[in-house]
Amino acid sequence: MEHSNKLRILLVDDEAELTTPLSRVLQGEGYDVDLAQDGQTGLKLALAQPYSLLILDWMMPEMSGIEMCQALRQRGDQTPVLFLTAKDTLDDRVEGLDAGADDYLVKPFELRELLARVRARVRRPSKPDMVADVSFGDGAIASDTRLRVQDLELDPSNRMAQRQGRSIDLSEKETLLLTYLMQHPGELLTHGEIQEFLWGGDRQPSSNVLAAQIRLLRRKIETQGETPLIHTVYGKGYRFGDVS
Repeated sequence: MEHSNKLRILLVDDEAELTTPLSRVLQGEGYDVDLAQDGQTGLKLALAQPYSLLILDWMMPEMSGIEMCQALRQRGDQTPVLFLTAKDTLDDRVEGLDAGADDYLVKPFELRELLARVRARVRRPSKPDMVADVSFGDGAIASDTRLRVQDLELDPSNRMAQRQGRSIDLSEKETLLLTYLMQHPGELLTHGEIQEFLWGGDRQPSSNVLAAQIRLLRRKIETQGETPLIHTVYGKGYRFGDVS
């Protein structure tokens, strides 16, 4: 398969009535587009060459979009993934984020919104640098980027947290989110501020993605019997740590 200087997108969906016109639109916008109608074929293509973006349907024959995304992430592939799905509950979004998705678009969708999300995903910059030697109001200090708030300690460089003797594996996005929260203990962080840090001002995810990411992080750092650390300020944002 020949390579060009254009950004290359892999579109994997078993609905030909969607993929055919959508691929034409994307090509008209200047992208090279490869098509697959099932997850197994899509996975083979994704492993065979680099892509700027993967657009995956959630439910497909042979292998679902979720399974395809999980398989790629397990291999260390961090290509941005945009899900096209009819699933729109918070639990669905948590499942998708846990599999490694970057964003969602719920069917049916407006074409201009899809193009905006494609532009956002394929041009996203490198992740924000982790902040070293951070001091907090409770006196805890972390060198070599290690952060500590109450009984939770985070090592961003290794994507690992420790709480009450248990180790917590984190994804890249979870590490970034937890780092930002731990850098501002006790402060009200608005939805907009957190989204700006995680995705940037022109790359905002669809609705509820931040809420799903928060829920996913809570499941990992707040097990039964442990003091809650992430506090929701309804309609505004979140606070982290002791808010008494």
